[in-house]
Amino acid sequence: MLPHHARRRLLPAASAFLTRRGAAPTASALQRGGVHPSLPRLGPRASGAPISSCHILLRCHSSSSASSAAEPPSKSGDAKAQSSDTYTVKQSADEIAIKDRVRIIPLGQGVVHVLLSRPEKLNSLDLPMFEAIADAASRLKTDPALSTNLRAVILSGEGRAFCTGLDAKGVALSGPSKALNALLERPSPYGGAEGRGNLAQDVSVLWRELPVPVIACLHGMCFGGGLQIALGADMRFATPDCKLSIMESRWGLIPDMGISITLRELVSIDVAKELTMTGRIVSGLEAERVGLVTRCVDDPMEEARKVAKEIAERSPDSVALTKELFQTTWVADEESCLKTETELQMRLIGTWNQIAASGRSFGVKLPYFRKKEG
Repeated sequence: MLPHHARRRLLPAASAFLTRRGAAPTASALQRGGVHPSLPRLGPRASGAPISSCHILLRCHSSSSASSAAEPPSKSGDAKAQSSDTYTVKQSADEIAIKDRVRIIPLGQGVVHVLLSRPEKLNSLDLPMFEAIADAASRLKTDPALSTNLRAVILSGEGRAFCTGLDAKGVALSGPSKALNALLERPSPYGGAEGRGNLAQDVSVLWRELPVPVIACLHGMCFGGGLQIALGADMRFATPDCKLSIMESRWGLIPDMGISITLRELVSIDVAKELTMTGRIVSGLEAERVGLVTRCVDDPMEEARKVAKEIAERSPDSVALTKELFQTTWVADEESCLKTETELQMRLIGTWNQIAASGRSFGVKLPYFRKKEG
């Protein structure tokens, strides 16, 4: 964080500069986090020189202020009152930690918990966090030790929020040019040979490429890039008081972390435009009403485990191809939809797992075998 005396001198000067350009930030805007990864500068000077240093200063201040304001209070009574809003997970001997940002925790029966674990920063996104999330999704797809018996993934955030978006200060400290190159280079190192997205997009879209359901559990705050990550999941369970926002318009940006794919499957175009253009914050209840989340529950993790367990009782082949069917056809033309249905069905009929699923419907519990490749 910048020293207090430096902020007092530099922030008013930066604000005055922007006022002359007709783009002065409001006081409330300076207190908000959740800004976007793909903005190296606010815009050109009249002479064409970038003002990236001014932009980074403002964004570092907003991120630091948001994080500082969210620190747990020092009074023991207040801290106790906050405890019901905090989600913590004890360390497990068989978990995998990635860059001290993400934990992969086996829950049994083929269900894995991917935990965003940077609670002191409200799981905001610095460069190591981007890399850790994409790495976790990639490992679950390609590492046989993790993928062989995988049946479902639960994605959640540790502490008081799911994810509050970009940690601008953290990204700036990584070196703005280095960070932007790492975030925007296409394809990213995590998408495999057929990768299409950059790193900023892969933290969302790679969850769609897993052949198992991914269930996001949302609580506290889910802003900007955090919401775009959640939209990459197959289902989202949120607490009624969770706060969600597509926040990028507050910084003069568009959301570009895969949302043009994910949001069109969930809400009507007018709702998508209104939420994105305004950047307003909605509650979990409103998010459920408009389609951003699957449903609101008091305990999203409990609900996710219940649904994951139910899905694990179904054929892994059927589940994988159901996901492929809807993601392939949701916005396709009718002829392509009908052809895809038939092609995927022919890949299932007569297989062992299809027979086992039929047997279970008649009370004969046959084991499922590893999902078919291809």
